[in-house]
Amino acid sequence: MQLNPQTTALVLTDPQNEFLVPGGAGYELTKEVIKANNTLENMESLLKAAKEMQYPVFVSPHYYYPHDHKWSILSTGEEMMHNMNMFYKNNANEGAAPGSGADFVEVLKPYLEDGETVIASPHKVFGPESNDLVLQLRKRGISKVLLAGMNSNICVESHMRALVEQGFEVAVVHDATAAPGMEAYKAAMVNFSLLCSASWSTAETITNMK
Repeated sequence: MQLNPQTTALVLTDPQNEFLVPGGAGYELTKEVIKANNTLENMESLLKAAKEMQYPVFVSPHYYYPHDHKWSILSTGEEMMHNMNMFYKNNANEGAAPGSGADFVEVLKPYLEDGETVIASPHKVFGPESNDLVLQLRKRGISKVLLAGMNSNICVESHMRALVEQGFEVAVVHDATAAPGMEAYKAAMVNFSLLCSASWSTAETITNMK
């Protein structure tokens, strides 16, 4: 998989407080893997490298609005997120409340809110089928994706599978992800190695970007 800024993008799923920082509703589930991987530091390193080398950056965020809480059909994972009030925003027309679970992690904001990063519409379940990420990538001529974010075995894996099915060449940056426990993370790692073009560390990815 050969990378260049004209056809390759960095895509982050859910770079939000909910799972990544203490106080987030899901942090207690993911903190073991975050600490083991240095997940947040690696996400920042990827963003810094992408901006310096002029690779486009896309975010596929997770948001739930009041009307989403009226769904009558929920998977187990969705029900958990709704019950914990995860990724909640009052409506689509205003930003996430500062410091809320739905807000971007503070240390990542300079890269995500620079006016250049593409913030896709929110995915509502786990993959990008319910948002405009694929459209945004296609419209920019992107055919290769470096994928990172949260959670490894849920939204990252769902995005990886969907993007591969859509014909993108995908490399997952496995230590810039984390999961609810080490067993869940290991399960994702197995699928990363089998189902996409590459599974690289952050250091390997930045070297390949150069």
